[in-house]
Amino acid sequence: SVGFNQNTGKPQVLLTFTSNGSQKFGEITKRVTGKRLAIVLDNLVIEAPSVNEPILGGNAEISGGFTVETAKTLATELNAGALPVPLTTLQSHVIGPTLGLSSLQKSLFAGALGFVVIVIFMIVLYGPLGAIASVALALYTLFVLAIFKLSSLTPYGITLTLSGIAGFILSIGMAVDANILIFERIKEELRAGKNKKAALDMGFSRAWTSIRDSNISTLITSAVLYKFGIGTVKG
Repeated sequence: SVGFNQNTGKPQVLLTFTSNGSQKFGEITKRVTGKRLAIVLDNLVIEAPSVNEPILGGNAEISGGFTVETAKTLATELNAGALPVPLTTLQSHVIGPTLGLSSLQKSLFAGALGFVVIVIFMIVLYGPLGAIASVALALYTLFVLAIFKLSSLTPYGITLTLSGIAGFILSIGMAVDANILIFERIKEELRAGKNKKAALDMGFSRAWTSIRDSNISTLITSAVLYKFGIGTVKG
């Protein structure tokens, strides 16, 4: 736990041992009195305080140039103890705030540009139906952004990383996929000589199977990536 030195008022880390641990710790401090005692977790030395005298009472304190935050961090590490398995660093990246802001701005620009291109494509290719689909796409985008915003008010808020933004931009393109399938089916029915009402009915009914299958495939892929995917650990 974290306490404060009664004489200096500075933060310090307080240690309390069990009876068995107290005996072992006392024997160790007898041997290293006047030296430093390294505290090692997962093969890393996190602190190496000096031992001024044998500590036999089961209580010890680590003092030094701690701030409240560093003292809390050390106390947390000591309470957590070593992990049951060794850790291997797979990825480590340090991104400065300027670079991060630049990447964010480029991602947002790419998203806006992609949205405009999709809208133009839909209107040029499908006319009024494409315009309606574009309005639906805009509503979808606003709805998802609203969910992101509202999630920040809960303990389980959504963190938008650069990869998350890229995924959201990709979802904008995927959101219009169902409309394209339906419109193409409608065009096929019209070319087959059916009237507009019959073409609409057949277009929706025949496109449903493809829409269902594509969404199920997306859900399965997302579940697999969520379970087994790896990436940089945020800290």
